[in-house]
Amino acid sequence: MKRLIPLLLLLVVPPAFAEEQSAWQQQKCALYADAWSRALETVGPDDINYNFLASNENFIASGCMESAGICPRSNRERDIADLLTMVLMNEGAASTFAPFRC
Repeated sequence: MKRLIPLLLLLVVPPAFAEEQSAWQQQKCALYADAWSRALETVGPDDINYNFLASNENFIASGCMESAGICPRSNRERDIADLLTMVLMNEGAASTFAPFRC
């Protein structure tokens, strides 16, 4: 039992370096937040599910650190996801940075 407690603490307490954002991570998140705002202004909220909107907002609020696993379902949501992914890639971020997973 004494050996188990330190192992459990490692699972509960995340390493400090995982909580800190690098300058590049912050820049990518700022790019994503800006592209998200512009995409919503351009495309509009029609045919966009609340879960898609909320998941993107939560991803941004987390500093783009939490794995979001957002799955675009409608054509409009897919258009936004494609647009955001292209914007990020044009700025040098890998396509894997985008939170879209289905």
